[in-house]
Amino acid sequence: MSSTPVTWFEIGTDRPEEAERFYAELFGWAFEEQGAPGRSYRVTEGGGDRGIGGAIRASDGSTPNYAVFYAQVANVADACRRAEAAGGTVLVPPVTVPSGLTFAQLADPSGSRLGVYTPPAS
Repeated sequence: MSSTPVTWFEIGTDRPEEAERFYAELFGWAFEEQGAPGRSYRVTEGGGDRGIGGAIRASDGSTPNYAVFYAQVANVADACRRAEAAGGTVLVPPVTVPSGLTFAQLADPSGSRLGVYTPPAS
């Protein structure tokens, strides 16, 4: 059994209002805006007690829309090194946000996108 749980998802879109409406109607998910000014990030606890939470990130349309899952890891930089050693690519190198959360985005050898993150220290 793996000790690396998938605990978050992110949907990037240039039409966040439409995506929010779609997932609200389809699954009953509610969203709360938690992004910085001009950087929409709409968070949902859509997974409830049995699933995972996630968010819709607004984009400006200059990048393709995407959906990505995030696995929680002990060390993001180490996960990036291991991903590259396994044939993957680091798309977004480790970033630490003001809350203390650190994340990176990777691509597996087939080009599929995934993310890794470490939550802020408690």
